Amino acid sequence: MAEHQEDNREEQGPGEEEQKEQIFFYRICFRNKGQEGTASSDIADLKANDVVMVKTDHGAEPAKVVSRAASCPGCEKIRRAPHAITRRANQEEAGRYANIDAWEETAFKACKVLIEQHKLPMRLTRAERYFNGSKIVLFFTANNRIDFRDLVKDLVLEFHTRVEMRQVGVRHETRMLGGLGACGRELCCSVFMEEFDSVSIKMAKEQDLPLNPTKISGVCNRLLCCLTYEYSTYRRERKGMPKPGKRIKIGEEIFLVKRQNPLQQTLQVSDQKGENQVLTKEQWQNCEPVKVEESGKKEKK
Repeated sequence: MAEHQEDNREEQGPGEEEQKEQIFFYRICFRNKGQEGTASSDIADLKANDVVMVKTDHGAEPAKVVSRAASCPGCEKIRRAPHAITRRANQEEAGRYANIDAWEETAFKACKVLIEQHKLPMRLTRAERYFNGSKIVLFFTANNRIDFRDLVKDLVLEFHTRVEMRQVGVRHETRMLGGLGACGRELCCSVFMEEFDSVSIKMAKEQDLPLNPTKISGVCNRLLCCLTYEYSTYRRERKGMPKPGKRIKIGEEIFLVKRQNPLQQTLQVSDQKGENQVLTKEQWQNCEPVKVEESGKKEKK
């Protein structure tokens, strides 16, 4: 009987350990209008608008729970999150967190006044304060390097803490400020993008987009980040398709390829009479390439 009870305890042991080690995932944001991120936690019952403390490289920072993160059933890899929730915020911490946006707005305005007094050619983007009060980080954009040593001295006297001036590019500035894109949705960079991938005009050409700067540029006046989303798909679908300008032979007919439609896997072509046609994949996949000499002889005949 005792042996049977020991066996039961042994069978229940791993299950209990797995339950204790179960990790839950939440969507959080550090500021009311800031970018959302995913955080892991061993707390199972967090709800929207709960204030929690999140581990960062400069100490614990408060954040607000937005929602539960989407589950990933059947995932073989161990799921990880860029942030980790350590605990719920206490009443005093939640009260300070509620006032942090107003404090940063005050710091932002004070810094703008000092920038004007020093007549510095820079544009202030955002002010962020560490929750423990050890540092204020001021983000700005400028066309050239700025000597802001005197400005920093005045800011230290104003706020009695360390001050860091951090110059950012126009893309990072746009991510901080947020906004709406030409598609009508919130900017990708301010919602979910963590890093900026390099974007080239070649990506627009590959997707047959108009090369008009106003059509393929974003709010930041740089090429749209979304040009990277389907670029690999277009490249993959174009493989094996006859290129525009080439002549192909199907049966006894010769066609001039004018345009590819990679997503539909069709070709816009013109026959020897000059009439335009659309060929499906079933029609062109067994075609033969025609050399320039061969096509020239047929046209002479």
